[in-house]
Amino acid sequence: MKPILGFAPDADATTPGMLFDCAHVIPYESGMRGAPTPAATTADPLPAESRGAAVLTKLAGTRRVFAGTQTALYELTGTAWTDRSPAPFVGSTESRWSFCQFGDTALASNLTDPMQGSAAGAFADVPTAPKAKIIVSASNNFVLAFHTNDLTYGDSPDRWWCCAQSNQNDWVPDVSTGANTGRLISVEGPLQAALPLGDYVVAYKQRAIYLGRYVGGAEVWRWTLIPGGEAGAVGQDAVCDIGGKHFIVGNDNFWIFDGTRPVPLGDGINRQWFLDNSSPTYRYKTQVSYDRQNKLVRVHYPSRTSSGACDACLVYHLSANKWGRDDLVIESPLNYIAPGVTIDGLDAYAATIDALPNIPLDSQFWLAGGQVPAFFNAAHQLVSLNGETADSSMTTGDMGGDDAVMGLERFRIRFAQSPRGASATGYFKMNEGDPLIQGATNAINDGKFDIRQSARFHRVRIDLTGPHKATAYDAKLNAEGGR
Repeated sequence: MKPILGFAPDADATTPGMLFDCAHVIPYESGMRGAPTPAATTADPLPAESRGAAVLTKLAGTRRVFAGTQTALYELTGTAWTDRSPAPFVGSTESRWSFCQFGDTALASNLTDPMQGSAAGAFADVPTAPKAKIIVSASNNFVLAFHTNDLTYGDSPDRWWCCAQSNQNDWVPDVSTGANTGRLISVEGPLQAALPLGDYVVAYKQRAIYLGRYVGGAEVWRWTLIPGGEAGAVGQDAVCDIGGKHFIVGNDNFWIFDGTRPVPLGDGINRQWFLDNSSPTYRYKTQVSYDRQNKLVRVHYPSRTSSGACDACLVYHLSANKWGRDDLVIESPLNYIAPGVTIDGLDAYAATIDALPNIPLDSQFWLAGGQVPAFFNAAHQLVSLNGETADSSMTTGDMGGDDAVMGLERFRIRFAQSPRGASATGYFKMNEGDPLIQGATNAINDGKFDIRQSARFHRVRIDLTGPHKATAYDAKLNAEGGR
């Protein structure tokens, strides 16, 4: 049996254990499993497209859930989205909200409208703050803003600001308060994204990474250009914190950055496939999120045929170093904090037991404080990713060799959890580089698939129904004649 290596379309097709393709299959520590389906939460749909969302935690540990549209900011209160906007915002066709928590104050910014702050209830304009595309909260009591627009400097895509230390309402540059501004100009282009990294803040351009550290004095923040060639972030939401490191989707690769040097992830695995199958026009709309409990990074991106929506998804497992695919249409990802459910509260989900969502009883979905990956779908509905697996598929690499015609008699997968149903379709060709010829399809029988076909190279697609976990696969190949 060959351990399943995950989705690796850039690898040599004859690499043992590789998957040439898959659908709704994601990695876990020991192999690949069926991806959970979206399940509707009790939250009402937003009235318009979600342009960003966040769960922010106050100093006492209480949480607030926010979502923004082009013209409004909403807070989830019970099952309803309450409009917290002081007045309708202008936004733009491209604007997205950036959120951060500073002490007990939630901050939001979208570059087009004034920066907003709310300790409770409605938002209000933050005095003297620049308009900003990106805002982050640093561990040493600063809010930093990137890619800004203000009355003094105008539109400044490469400019950063920091507020006065411990005062998010004061952005007037002053050595005595620590408020300051500057530009990052050693590499061309606008600032695309930013995130804290321990005591540091990392700012990303498309082809540059800057590491910022607090030094005080007149300089306040000192920025170092990180050596890394073309490493950088493709867009505002193309970076996520994975616990002491950043996962980054760049213009030419996937990267992990720990504060020293960026490390490429996709070479020889899926880098070229991603460039070929994602939209070069809308790749900047890529959105990355981290499912901490399952160690999964989800890369939601517009496919080659997309008109701008994130309609495809690659999934990366941090410790297993494997990839999968789980294409879904999303507006904004969110690590949703479940409110918890009691027996008396089940009628909020369905009128009968049989009509309840098909979610395992041990899922975080049912637990108060349970954190589950979620997103706003195309209907602006908040859905959580913990429904039961529906249909999925895996396609192996090529099995065989260049010198002998082999007969494929049997194909087997080692399941750690067997699916409810499965079938396998054989494909074959005489030489690598030839088009594949489709063979017969057979249902699973006693844990195996009986496939009979003759060629030098064989490939198998397995279609599965229901939850499953697979760790390895193998084929029984017999040489047929010779000379």
